[in-house]
Amino acid sequence: MAGLTDAEWRGARVLAVLLVLGTLHDLWDARHPRRSEPLAGGPVAAAEATPAGPPTAMPGPASPPAGAPVPMDLNRADARALDALPGIGPVLAQRIVEHRQRHGPFRRIDELLAVPGIGPRLLERLRPRLLEPAAAR
Repeated sequence: MAGLTDAEWRGARVLAVLLVLGTLHDLWDARHPRRSEPLAGGPVAAAEATPAGPPTAMPGPASPPAGAPVPMDLNRADARALDALPGIGPVLAQRIVEHRQRHGPFRRIDELLAVPGIGPRLLERLRPRLLEPAAAR
């Protein structure tokens, strides 16, 4: 097997540098998403990036801060809406709906721990995006 020529070595180095730069760029984009681009979260992420209407001078006491996700009612959300939450896919969303059908409405957000696939870390990620069921009534 013959060795590479100087020109081939230079080309290989340039190709390796380009591959490394592309990988670093992709990692940067994955860790720092742009606000104008929809995230991998689906329709909820796209709705958060789009302004909902004209800005108001003074928000009312019950309105969430600008850019904050609107909390979801855990007992009324269907599988499609639950799927839009971070860390919840279609399978886990269906498990939540089935658990609610079998055991009745959730009385507290902590009851999500009874759904297979939801652990303490995921529950803490979801908590700010869910209405406490007693407050939803």
